[in-house]
Amino acid sequence: MPATVVVGTQWGDEGKGKLTDLLARDMAMVVRYQGGHNAGHTLVVDGETFALQLVPSGVLYPHLTPVIGNGVVVDPVVLLEEIDTLAAKGVDASRLLVSGNAHLIMPYHHELDRLTERYLGKNSLGTTRRGIGPAYADKAARVGLRVQDLLDPKIFRQKLDVVLKEKNAVLAKVYNRLPIDAESITERYLDELAPRIAPMVADTVAAIHDTLESGGHVLLEGAQATFLDLDHGTYPFVTSSNPVAGGACTGSGVGPRHIDRIIGIAKAYVTRVGTGPFPTELHDEVADLLVDRGHEFGTNTGRRRRPGWFDAVMLRQAVRVNSLTEVALTKLDVLDTFDTVKVCVAYEAPGGERFTHPPYHQSVLHQVRPVYEELPGWGTDLTGVTDCADLPQAAHDYIAFLSEQIGVPVRLVGVGPGREQFVNFAA
Repeated sequence: MPATVVVGTQWGDEGKGKLTDLLARDMAMVVRYQGGHNAGHTLVVDGETFALQLVPSGVLYPHLTPVIGNGVVVDPVVLLEEIDTLAAKGVDASRLLVSGNAHLIMPYHHELDRLTERYLGKNSLGTTRRGIGPAYADKAARVGLRVQDLLDPKIFRQKLDVVLKEKNAVLAKVYNRLPIDAESITERYLDELAPRIAPMVADTVAAIHDTLESGGHVLLEGAQATFLDLDHGTYPFVTSSNPVAGGACTGSGVGPRHIDRIIGIAKAYVTRVGTGPFPTELHDEVADLLVDRGHEFGTNTGRRRRPGWFDAVMLRQAVRVNSLTEVALTKLDVLDTFDTVKVCVAYEAPGGERFTHPPYHQSVLHQVRPVYEELPGWGTDLTGVTDCADLPQAAHDYIAFLSEQIGVPVRLVGVGPGREQFVNFAA
């Protein structure tokens, strides 16, 4: 059977967890393919809120297997805490598989992340300071420790000793910090964490392909979003991995011919956390209303998100980069009270040049101004809508306009935070 990819199309926080949870009911396996615990998914099921960071959203369905793929960086402390939290709410995570090739986030990654951001000062990148970037850097430098190393104490100690020589030298000579003790890390990771994680460690590439070959549907779930992608995002204000659909292949071990559906998630407006360019950003009472109605605060960090109007220029690029087959639009209900709503259809540079896709040069992107089309609002509470026929005409027109602008159909529309608050908009 084919695989489906769910990918964010903006700067994250589009509602990927909710959509993944919705699609998971028809899946045999849900695979997280990149990122770490810097990206949270919030799900509301029967009035209860679940905030997930590492465990794939599909864990809430007992019939499927949740998988953490090789492209993820795993903080084992956070993973076990999340499993324990789920267990306290009656959710069994014992089916979880973790790739032995996934890299570990270590204590020195946390420390270096915090120190680097602090020393960058006003030029900081706005990271979550959770060690994700340094862990991916070590992976690229080929000095990272992997989940499978927890199963071999001798190898774990050897690799840790090698990497700590360099890390402690940096901590001491660059940041004037005390060295990190290898023995304390070894004791905690091998004696406390490894025994609990060992039953989850698996050859996830084999498990995924066994599922596909036996006729099961596989859902590949990304974290962050297209414009936080290391290669295609607003560099350097990006994450340290590839959330785009292509990253699903490398981060899971599934080749592209197995994928036949790529769903892009987009909010009916746009938000961003941290630093970086944002052409449609708002700083007025409309911004405050979007933040208030949309509860736009980070799942993990609690930081207020920066809000703005929907940006079709971004979405056109996301369609290209991800080969999107369709879009799921979330949080349409947040716009319920607006008399009019705006959509950015182009960027205009100071010299008058117009862009219908983001300019490749960051200096230009930082200076562009949005060109808006203004549409009538609908002034109706959408949270109780269950059928697309019950959406007001103005909401239909807004969705149709977005679909026309970005060039792919809008198939699902979110009208509230609950698991079932999606409307099938088009067949």
